[in-house]
Amino acid sequence: MKQTEKNELTDTMNTTSNTFGALKAAGYTSKSIKTELRDNLIAALKSGETTFPGMHGYEQTVIPQLERAILSKHNINLLGLRGQGKTRIARLMINLLDEYIPVVSGSEMNDDPFNPISLFARDLIAEKGDETPIVWMHRSDRFFEKLATPDVTIADLIGDIDPIKAANLKLNYSDERVLHFGMIPRANRCIFVINELPDLQARIQVALFNILEEGDIQIRGFKLRLPLDLQFVFTANPEDYTNRGSIVTPLKDRIGSQILTHYSADIKTAKTITTQESDKLENRHFNVYVPELAKDILEQIAFEARESEYIDHKSGVSARMSITAYENLVSTAERRAILNDEKETTVRFSDLIGMIPSITGKVELVYEGEQEGTSFVANHLISEATKTLFLTYFPKIEKLKKPDQETPYDAVLTWFFEADSFELEDEMDQESYASALNDIEPLKKLILKYQPNVAAIDMPFLMEFVLWALVDLKQLSKRRTANGMSFNDLYDNLLKGI
Repeated sequence: MKQTEKNELTDTMNTTSNTFGALKAAGYTSKSIKTELRDNLIAALKSGETTFPGMHGYEQTVIPQLERAILSKHNINLLGLRGQGKTRIARLMINLLDEYIPVVSGSEMNDDPFNPISLFARDLIAEKGDETPIVWMHRSDRFFEKLATPDVTIADLIGDIDPIKAANLKLNYSDERVLHFGMIPRANRCIFVINELPDLQARIQVALFNILEEGDIQIRGFKLRLPLDLQFVFTANPEDYTNRGSIVTPLKDRIGSQILTHYSADIKTAKTITTQESDKLENRHFNVYVPELAKDILEQIAFEARESEYIDHKSGVSARMSITAYENLVSTAERRAILNDEKETTVRFSDLIGMIPSITGKVELVYEGEQEGTSFVANHLISEATKTLFLTYFPKIEKLKKPDQETPYDAVLTWFFEADSFELEDEMDQESYASALNDIEPLKKLILKYQPNVAAIDMPFLMEFVLWALVDLKQLSKRRTANGMSFNDLYDNLLKGI
């Protein structure tokens, strides 16, 4: 049966099959969740559909491994540093479920009417037979998620005896009806995600053994044979194995596939992810133009952070850093437009300073970084990203040169040597900002020589980018003023001190 025909049949049953008998008459076939995922994945692959939309950079690495794991009907452990999309992958798996499945009405375990496992559903079907009421469960309701923390108990996940229920129903504690089931039994026929698995206490991990292998659960001496139908997805950070806890070996042995995630391999992919996650920023009342170079620098900051001597590499640098930094970058420009009563503006290089709060909260520093301070580290990362990208646009600045040797930057440096001062105010309007930069004629000539195709709207950003790069490369100096940033000849401060 083709996927479209199957969906039409399911839709028809959803409106007409409200009893077990009607479900049988409609020809519904029951299947396990792993078979369901496998069948729908096969249909998606055959039709050329994107199985995990929005997961950029994983097309040739993580996604093929995920597809193989689903085809193998494996429980999955996603192992990777923070901000690599592990939980998002798990949530996207619901797209591979059937849109609706039939559930025995009133069942707390989402019982399949063809294979009931709870005492309630078995008794109801035995009593009413084909008249057993059926409800239809949408796939969006078939996702359960639990963050593993040290205070999670077996009762939370599996269940416990409910003394209030026993008292109200006047039942003996040996009666199965006194049990209150936890999250895992209630997630029957669903995707169940346990995030940060190593944080789960070892004794609770042990309780998962038989659930993964046999479907047995034990609550306060009750040995229940509940063949739970679950797709488990676990997530873990490699650092957790040595820092806070570990996944016990027998549990790892019962997880079919362990898949390693990773950060974006290039700036282009990283920009795609940041833009995708920041689409809501387009719904602003002010038009904020962001040059591509600004986006490149923003992503390069994350790449520099992952290699920085000040940052703990084992902890990782989340992709969320780039996303929140981009949001702050646009907001910095937007705030200036509001103050100047402008309806549109462009991001300036100095607006990158507005991203610092987003950077400092997203990185874990090593001892050297703690000694320097988070603000210093954030500014250092911006400086390193600027120097890295500067060399992709303009010629390299030689540290050593002959006295009579000319360089492409001589005219710019001479302009600053002869000028008294050059200041860019933080809140100056867009027209004044562009006019001030255009007064540096040698700077404009330098850019037109090496970047002749630069768009007019990008010119001010590129000009300021060169100024900041020349400062970072020890060709100019800058200092903070009351209203903005002043750029001067390299020896200006020294001469003023003398």
